[in-house]
Amino acid sequence: EVGLFADGVAVKQIGKETFSLIKEWIDDVVTVSVDEMCASVQDTFQETRTVPEPAGALALAGLKKYCQSRGLKNKQLVAINSGANLNFDRLGHIVERVQLGESKEALLSVKIPEEKGSFRRFCNFLGKRSISEFNYRAEESEEANIFVACRFNDKEGKGKLIKHLKSKGFSPKDLSENEVAKLHIKHMVGGRAPNAVSERGEFIFRVEFPERPGALVDFLDKLSDKFNITLFHYRNQGSAYGRVLVGFESKEKNYPKLLKYLSDTGFRFWDETENTAYKAFLK
Repeated sequence: EVGLFADGVAVKQIGKETFSLIKEWIDDVVTVSVDEMCASVQDTFQETRTVPEPAGALALAGLKKYCQSRGLKNKQLVAINSGANLNFDRLGHIVERVQLGESKEALLSVKIPEEKGSFRRFCNFLGKRSISEFNYRAEESEEANIFVACRFNDKEGKGKLIKHLKSKGFSPKDLSENEVAKLHIKHMVGGRAPNAVSERGEFIFRVEFPERPGALVDFLDKLSDKFNITLFHYRNQGSAYGRVLVGFESKEKNYPKLLKYLSDTGFRFWDETENTAYKAFLK
């Protein structure tokens, strides 16, 4: 089966002239993944400020893989970028997958104790690492699952993070190569509040803070542990401000204290407890 992502080369049959050239000059064939092509789109843009289509970036992706497999260094090599006919709506997918293609992003599932303060303690263990996604929903069991994505400057970053979390008593599961996790689960983590949370009361807020390395942990430090966090969703989308949807366990009578608590953080926030989407899917 021929994949359709690089549609410029997704042909049912090689052309007559193309085949004659390949037959005479080609010595080897290298196959690459969609994520590796996405990474090469970024490489081309960073070096030349041009955006190739996936079929155009295919040659560079193959060249990189060829060099890695043979340990080639300090060689003069050429990859032909043969096209820039890129559909604008495909850019979003490329940006989403590029870090995974470079093995510089880790998708992890981690269990934490379902108790007050454990969520913030876990975030502190992540330190100043670049967090690109963070999903959490309170559960009625003794442990809660967190979905977290971190980006690194080198390929060794993922292994170092997993080793660090294990040293702190966690058992992270690496989902970086899990297609279901990459395509679906990361967008579906959450669900409705457990009955215990609903009975005690829950308020939902949308919060903005300046986006920079370590900003998410700084935000959680300012929240402290005065109110139990019942829901948390954060995604780094490359904008100047980080946007978080966060839920707090609170009775109606404590609502003024909760508002003051959020105001003291210095961040802009909006009460979304009556939001139609929240009521339909999360409450």
